[in-house]
Amino acid sequence: MTDIPAFPHTIEHLHEPKTTGMTLRDYFAAKAVQGMMVQTDCPNTRYIADTAYEMADAMLKARSAAQ
Repeated sequence: MTDIPAFPHTIEHLHEPKTTGMTLRDYFAAKAVQGMMVQTDCPNTRYIADTAYEMADAMLKARSAAQ
């Protein structure tokens, strides 16, 4: 569930296609961090990062339930 590429980009590496890019989980977490940083002056960056990934996991769960 967490290895879904957000922006897949296929490259040829020794004649084998390889997909690179950030995961959808990372993308969702990055968006969550943006929203949290606007609304808080919390200096605890570890808390913000952990919370962002919790939110990303919840978004992925909701996404798979809707499919």
